[in-house]
Amino acid sequence: MSDNETYPYTLEIIPPKADGGSYQWAIRKHGKMAQRSDRNHHSEAKARENGMAQIEKLLAGVGDR
Repeated sequence: MSDNETYPYTLEIIPPKADGGSYQWAIRKHGKMAQRSDRNHHSEAKARENGMAQIEKLLAGVGDR
């Protein structure tokens, strides 16, 4: 998915702060923090996959506040 397909949401992948740490994701709506991952992801790909699934839910209207 490109940014146009996820508008107004963008996904930011947050790298681990230490070697062997976990990746996180953050979803922004119009640049403001909307959601942050509550789980640790062992790879960037897993964090991206989980974050995109969350954006898809938001775009479908599930969990949007």
